[in-house]
Amino acid sequence: MAPAPKESSVAGKPVDSKDVLPTKNAAEGSAKNPNDKKKNEEELSEEDQQLVSELEMLVERLKESDTSLHGPALESLRTTIRTSTSSMTSVPKPLKFLRPHYDSLVQLYDSWPAGKDKIALADILSVLGMTYADGTRRDCLKYRLLGSTEEAEIASWGHEYVRHLCAEIGQEYNHRMDEGDQPTEELLTLALKLVPFCLKHNADHDAVDLLLELESIESIVDYIDKDTYRRVCLYMLSCVNLLAPPDDAQFLTTVRTLYRKFGQPAQSLPLAIRMGNMDLVQEDFNRSKTAAEKKQLAFLLARQQLVLAQEESDLDVQKCLANAQLSEHFIKLAHDLDVYDAKTPTDIYKTHFENSRATANVDSARQNLASTFVNAFVNAGFGHDKLMVPSDNDEGSASHSWIYKNKDHGMMSATASLGMIMLWDVDRGLTEIDRYLYSTDEHVKAGALLAIGLVNVGTRSDMDPAVALLSEYVTSQTESLQFASIMGLGLAYCGSNREDIVEILHPSIGKQSVAMNLASMSALSAGMVAVGSCDAELTSTILETLTEREDFDLGNKFAPFMGLGLALLYLGKQDAAEATLAVLKAIEHPIGAQIGVLVHACAYAGTGNVLKVQEMLHLCSDHLDSAKNNDRHQAYAVLGVALIAMGEEVGSEMALRAFNHLMHYGEPVIRRAVPLAIGLLCASNPLVHILETLSKYSHDNDSEVAVNAIFAMGMVGAGTNNARLAQMLRHLASYYYRDPNSLFMVRVAQGLVHMGKGTMTLNPYHADRTLLSPSALAGLLVPLIAFTDAKNLILSNSHYLLYYLVRAMYPRFLITLDEDLNPLNVSVRVGQAVDVVGQAGKPKTITGFQTHSTPVLLAHSERAELATDEYLALTSILEGFVILRKNPDFMEEEN
Repeated sequence: MAPAPKESSVAGKPVDSKDVLPTKNAAEGSAKNPNDKKKNEEELSEEDQQLVSELEMLVERLKESDTSLHGPALESLRTTIRTSTSSMTSVPKPLKFLRPHYDSLVQLYDSWPAGKDKIALADILSVLGMTYADGTRRDCLKYRLLGSTEEAEIASWGHEYVRHLCAEIGQEYNHRMDEGDQPTEELLTLALKLVPFCLKHNADHDAVDLLLELESIESIVDYIDKDTYRRVCLYMLSCVNLLAPPDDAQFLTTVRTLYRKFGQPAQSLPLAIRMGNMDLVQEDFNRSKTAAEKKQLAFLLARQQLVLAQEESDLDVQKCLANAQLSEHFIKLAHDLDVYDAKTPTDIYKTHFENSRATANVDSARQNLASTFVNAFVNAGFGHDKLMVPSDNDEGSASHSWIYKNKDHGMMSATASLGMIMLWDVDRGLTEIDRYLYSTDEHVKAGALLAIGLVNVGTRSDMDPAVALLSEYVTSQTESLQFASIMGLGLAYCGSNREDIVEILHPSIGKQSVAMNLASMSALSAGMVAVGSCDAELTSTILETLTEREDFDLGNKFAPFMGLGLALLYLGKQDAAEATLAVLKAIEHPIGAQIGVLVHACAYAGTGNVLKVQEMLHLCSDHLDSAKNNDRHQAYAVLGVALIAMGEEVGSEMALRAFNHLMHYGEPVIRRAVPLAIGLLCASNPLVHILETLSKYSHDNDSEVAVNAIFAMGMVGAGTNNARLAQMLRHLASYYYRDPNSLFMVRVAQGLVHMGKGTMTLNPYHADRTLLSPSALAGLLVPLIAFTDAKNLILSNSHYLLYYLVRAMYPRFLITLDEDLNPLNVSVRVGQAVDVVGQAGKPKTITGFQTHSTPVLLAHSERAELATDEYLALTSILEGFVILRKNPDFMEEEN
C-alpha cells in the first residue's frame, strides 16, 4: 500500500545530504555578503522566489508581538510543508528554504509561553530537525516529544519523517541506557504510536527493528492483524540467526505467540522444536483443532525423531508419530519413479567407462567390502537387492555366499548391510536378519545385531524389538557382540531420550574393567539416545571415566567417541556446557583439549555464532608438534567451524572462504579435516564450485587429505545421482587403481552419490531448511570424527562406523495424502526457493519451476507449492508428508 502523495511529500530523502542542503555556515555567509545573496536570488526561479518570500513573511509574523498572528502563520507553514512535492533525490523546498531560519525559530520556541501555538511550533521544528546533519542533536525527536504525540499528527508528516523519527528513538534509547540513570518510558510510548503506521504502510521491518532496539519486541503482538502477521513473522524469523542471545530466543517466542494467536499450529510447532522446549512442543501438539491437523504435526515430530511424553490415543496419529508407514510410502514412490528394481555395485561403478587397468592388482576382499557398502547405500530401504536379500526363487544361497566373500570384520559389515537394505521395514527386516543370529561365526552374529539396530532407525514400534533383542548382548562375554549390540542400541534409539536405554548402557561407561573401546562406544550410544538433554548423571560418569583412566586408555583410537558422546548431550544447548568445559580443562592428557573443542562446537551447532567461529579459527592458528599427538583438537576445531556455521547462508559462505585459507596455510592435521568440514557444510547439496574444490583436494599429495576429500565428495553428492560428480569419481577410480585405500573410498563415495537410487538426502536440515535434526547431525558426526583418524579406523577394520550415516538418511520426497492418510495425487510446482523476506504483497516463492504430479523429489534448495486452489495444505511447507484438505471455496466456484 503506497502512502498518499500528501504524506510522501515530506518523505524526500534522509535530510543530511550536504550536496542538497545549505549548511549553517553557508547560510550565515550568504546573509553577511549581499552580493552572494543577490546572486542566489537571481538563480531561483520566479516560483521559488515567491515561495522564499512567503516563508520569510510567515517567519517574520511569528516574531511579531501580536500573538493573534502566530496561529494562522503556523497553520500556513504546516500546510506549505505538507503539500510540497519534490523529486526522490532532493529535499522538499520548504524544508530547504526554512533551513537558514532554523536557529531563530528555536529561539522563538524557547521564548514563547506554553500553549497550543508552542506545541504547533514544536511539530514544525521536529520536521525541520530532520535537516540537521549533526546526528548527536536528535532535534527531530526532541521537538516531537515537546509537541503533539498523537498518532494522526505524527502520521500526517509522511513515511520518511516516521523512519527518521524511528532512527532517532533508537539512538536516544541506546544513549540513555549507556548513561544508566535516565528514564526510557516516554520513548517506548512514542515508539508504540509509530508501530501501527509502519505496519499499515508495508514497513513491517521498521516496526520490528524499532522494537528490537527498545528491547520490547513482545509488544508487537498487540498491533498485528491477520493481514500482516505472515510478513512480520517471516521477517522476524530471518533475523533470528543474526541476533545475539537472548534476543534470538525472544524473537522465536514472539513469532510462536503470533502463530498461535492466528491459529497456525503447523507453524508454531517447529518454533517450539527450535527452542528445544518439549513442554511447548506437547502444548502445540495438543492444541491442534482437528484429527487431520494432529496427524500433520505428528509427521513433523516423526521427521525430527521426537518422542512425546504423553501417549496419543488415536491409532492413526500413533502411526504417524512412529513413522510406521514410511517404508510402504517409500516403496510406492520407488514404483512410481520406476527405480524399484535392485541395482548391483557394477551398475554403479560403470567400469566400462573406466580405464581397463583399474580392475587389476586389487585386493579382492577389500573390493568385496567396498561393494558391500555400495550395495547397502544404493538399495537402502528398498527391501531387496542382488547380493544380500535373494529373490523367492533363489532362497538363501546368494546372501550366504556374499557374506563369506568377506573377511572377519568385513563379514560383520556385510551382514549388517541387511539392516540398511530393509531400512524402515521392521517386521520383514527382523525375519530376514533372524537366521544370522544363530550363526556360529561371531562376526556374522555381530553383524546381525548391528543390522537389528539399523532396521529400527527412524521408526518406532510398540513391540520395541531392538531393546528386547540387543540388551542381553550388552553384557556378553564376546567383545564383538557387545560392541555391535551397543552400537545397535545407539542407532535404534537416537534422540528418544529413553532412560531405560541409557540405564542399560550406563554401567559399561564407568567400569574400569571394561575395555576402552567398549566404554567409548557405550558413552557414544548413551549420548546419542540422550542427545541435547544435558543429562547430569551421564556427564558426571563420562567426566569421571576420562579423569580416572590411564594415559594408555585415553590414547585408544576409540577414545574420541567417548568425547563425542559427551558433546552430543549438549548439542545446541549453548551456555549450558560451560561447567563441563571447565572440568575438561583440568584434564592434562591431550584428549581433554580435544573433547573440549567437540563439546564447545556441538553446544553452538547451527547457531551461526560468529564469535564462536572465531574461537575455533583461533585454535587453528597454533603451530603444534604432531609428534606429541597434541594437535588433534585442531582437526575438531575445523569441523567446529562447519558445525556452528551450517544452516546460516552468510556464515556458510564465510566458513568456506576460511577453509580455503586453512588449506593453504594450515598444518597437515588441519588440512586433512578441511574436506570433511566442507562435506558437513554442504551435505547432499552438490554446488559446482564445491565439487571443483573437493576434486582438486582429492588429488592432494597427502593421501589422508585425498581420502577425506573423496569421502566428502560422496557426502556432498549423497542421494543426488549428480552426473558431473559420478564422472569425477569414475576418473578417480582410474587414477587410484593401484591404491587400495583410495580406491575403496572412491567406491564408497560412488555408493553415497547413488544412495537410495537418488531418492534420499543426508542433510540434517529439513522443513524448508529451518529445522536441524539432532539425530541426523549425530549420525553425520560419528563417521566424520572417524575420518580424522581414517588410517586406524575406517581404512582399518572399523569400516562399519560408516553405517552411522543411516541416522541422517531420509527420503527427499513430497507425498500428498488426504485426511484419512490415503495417497492423493495433485499437481505441484517445484522450483528454486526464493527469499521473499521484506517484500510487499504476495511475491512468488519459487522461480524456474516445473509442474509435476505428486509424489515428487525435492533437491536441497528447491521448494514446492500447490499448482491449483482445489486443495488446501495443512502446513505452509510442502515437504515430506503433507495432508491436503478440499478447498470449500473451490467447490463453490466449480458448481
